[in-house]
Amino acid sequence: MRRPQFISEVLNLASAHSGSAPDNSIWSGFYKRTVSERQKILAQARGLDEKDVALLNKDGPLPLATAETITENVVGTFALPFSVAPNFLVNGKEYVVPMVIEEPSVVAAASNAAKLAREKGGFKTEYSGSIMTGQIQLVKLQDAGAAVAKLNADKAALMTEADTHFANLKAFGGGVVGMQARKLASPRGQMVVVEFDVNVADAMGANMVNSAMERLAPTVEKKTGGTARLRILTNLAIKRIASASAVWSKESLGGEEAVEAILDAWAFAMADPFRRATHHKGIMNGIDAVGVATGNDWRAIEAGAHSYAAMKDASIITYSKNADGDLEGKIVLPLAVGVVGGSMKANPCAVLGQKILGAKSSGELAQVMAAVGLAQNLAALKALAGEGIQAGHMRLHARHVAKTAGVSDAELERAVEFMISSRQVNEAGAKAALHKLRSK
Repeated sequence: MRRPQFISEVLNLASAHSGSAPDNSIWSGFYKRTVSERQKILAQARGLDEKDVALLNKDGPLPLATAETITENVVGTFALPFSVAPNFLVNGKEYVVPMVIEEPSVVAAASNAAKLAREKGGFKTEYSGSIMTGQIQLVKLQDAGAAVAKLNADKAALMTEADTHFANLKAFGGGVVGMQARKLASPRGQMVVVEFDVNVADAMGANMVNSAMERLAPTVEKKTGGTARLRILTNLAIKRIASASAVWSKESLGGEEAVEAILDAWAFAMADPFRRATHHKGIMNGIDAVGVATGNDWRAIEAGAHSYAAMKDASIITYSKNADGDLEGKIVLPLAVGVVGGSMKANPCAVLGQKILGAKSSGELAQVMAAVGLAQNLAALKALAGEGIQAGHMRLHARHVAKTAGVSDAELERAVEFMISSRQVNEAGAKAALHKLRSK
C-alpha cells in the first residue's frame, strides 16, 4: 500500500536526522528550516497526522507567510475570538472597542458597564505623555556616590548625546526630555543606574530606547570607570500614566445596597493582597484584550500595571460614593502602548483592530484602554457582590455545550434555560434539553 506523500516526507526527514549525538538531533538548526520542514519535524516528533498539519497550514487573517516574518520557529498560527465592545463614550467621543480574548463574559460585561456609565456622561480620561525610561546599570565602581555626582553634573552633555540616537523622533515631537543617576544597594554591593527619559510619541518605544541605551553605555562607562551591565528600558513607566473616571447612578447598579456592596468588594482588594491579585486580573482582562487586538505588548502592559500596584501597595482603581449616593470610580496606571511600530503593521489583525478603534495617537489608545479596564472592573465587582461571577460564565458555557451537542439556533435559548435551571451545564444536560424540546 502506497504511503501518503506527507508521511513519506516525514519518515525521510527523520531518517536524514537519525543519530544520538546532539548535532544530529532533529531539532538542530530548526530555526533555519522552512515552515514546511518544521511541520514535518514536529509531526514526526509529536505524532501529528495530516489533519493536524492541515490545521497548522490553514491561513486565517494572519497568513502563515506573514507569521514567519514576525517571530521564530513558526509552524502555524493560532486563533482567538475577535470581538467588539460598543457603548464606550470617552471624553465625548464614541468608540467601538476591539477585544481579543477567550474568557466568557468579559466583552459583554465591559460593554454593559460602559453603557451604564453613559447616563452620567461616560468616561473622562487623562494622559501624562508618552515618556519611556531607559536604564544603564553600572557595576565595579570604586565610589558609587562619586559616580552619581559626576553623571548628574554632566547631565546636559549626556542628554545632548542621547538625543542624537533619537533623531527619527524629532519630526514627531519626541526625543530625550530628562536624565538622572542614582545609587542602589544590592545583594551584590553598590551599583549605579543611569536613566534617560524619552518622549517616544506614538510608538510603544521599547526597541528604540533599548538600542539607544546600548549605544550610550560606552560613554557612561568612560565617565565613571564602571562596567555597564544591563542596558534596557523599564516597563514600570511611571511617566506614562493613563487615567479614566466615571460615575454610575445607584439606580443603574441596583440601588443603594448594591453601591455599598461594590464599595465593600473594592475595600477588600485595597486591604488584602491576595484579593487584590484577582481584582487586578479582572481589570487586565479588559485592558489586555484591547492590547492584543491592537498589536500591543500585553506582557509589558501587565508587568507595568502590577509593578505599579505593588509600588503603591494599593489597587490601581479607587471607588467612592458621591453626595447623590452614586458610585464614582477612577483607574490610574502606566500604559506603554503605541499606534505605530512593532509588529502591529505586519499583523493584518492588529491593523484591523487599530482601524476599528480609530485611536490616532498612543495617548488616545491608552486612555480608551484605561476606560475599558475601569468598566471591566465595575462589571466584575457588580457581579461578584450580587449574583456571583459564575452566572454569566455558566450561561455562555451552556451555549457552547448546547451548540456542540447539536442544539439548533432556534432551540438554543430554551435549551440554555433548561440546562441552567436543572443545573446540568454539561453534555448530558444539553441532550436532556434536546429530548424535552423535540419530544414536544
